[in-house]
Amino acid sequence: MPQHPLHLPIYTLNKLCLAPHIFTIAQIFSFLFHKMPNQDICSYLTEPRLVTRKFLARPQHEGVGAVVRRSIGRFELKYFDPFLVLDEFSVSAPAGFPDHPHRGFETVTYMLQGAVTHEDFEGRKGTIEAGDLQWMTAGRGIVHSEMPAAQGTQKGLQLWINLSSKHKMIEPRYQEMLSKDIAETVVDGIKVRVIAGEALGIKSPIYTRTPTMYLDFSLKPGAHLQQLIPKSWNAFVYILEGEGIFGNQKSQPVTSHHILLLSSGDGLEAWNKSSKVLRFILVGGEPLGEPVVQFGPFVMNTQEEVDQTIDDFENYTNGFEKARHWRSESAINLDY
Repeated sequence: MPQHPLHLPIYTLNKLCLAPHIFTIAQIFSFLFHKMPNQDICSYLTEPRLVTRKFLARPQHEGVGAVVRRSIGRFELKYFDPFLVLDEFSVSAPAGFPDHPHRGFETVTYMLQGAVTHEDFEGRKGTIEAGDLQWMTAGRGIVHSEMPAAQGTQKGLQLWINLSSKHKMIEPRYQEMLSKDIAETVVDGIKVRVIAGEALGIKSPIYTRTPTMYLDFSLKPGAHLQQLIPKSWNAFVYILEGEGIFGNQKSQPVTSHHILLLSSGDGLEAWNKSSKVLRFILVGGEPLGEPVVQFGPFVMNTQEEVDQTIDDFENYTNGFEKARHWRSESAINLDY
């Protein structure tokens, strides 16, 4: 006789499905007592998201000598509310991203290989190593640099997330996590690192001012993932390595460096039918539904606000005061 579902441990319920979900008592009883062969309780995805658009992120030059594969923020996809930019970057010294400003959004840096040194005009300095995360809220203004901290090629992802009008001028803040502190688990051939949000029963402590999920999945050959996504959110997949099938089992496999925009629905299904590991990020966010006016690293709601931001930066006012006498150590040493 199966254990009474009300007494099932949380871990057991999580094992029943590859994403957090609230089951009704009727659903649990139906699964435990009336489950037919090959029936899967994970059929709670009543409206799986499909792939609506697909782009290959091609290499382009950015910063000083750096190479990025830009998938959001390119001419075909200027903005995917609330996401402004997604870059997969590759940089070797002395190339990099020397002193530059930001206002009006957040930058999320997630290192895949090597390390970069981060400095800002508040005197903060640190190294973001492979697997580490830096979630930087630029708010009313930051001037900083991001430069290689090791020999060879440094690789990572940088995501820009827009802030709502009421948050664009908040004070800057950082949330940083070492690789060893990022929530991680493995279930049925699926490994997930939870950068933001939750998956497979674990949750990230990162606070997202613009509600966001950011999940790093690795699927072994034969693995099948179902992951809930809030219905009202926009979501996309970016493939880091391997090839996978997304949204519909009959779809053609998609390979690395592609971004997949997902339709509306309650979650994502993905399959790894290849002989190698499939690794991808799944990112979703609540759309802001506000006008966007962007001038490079400044993202506001109106042209007047952008003009004021440029004036503030050029005159070292309204959040940029400390930029007047600041240069990063990297800029001084490399004479940028």
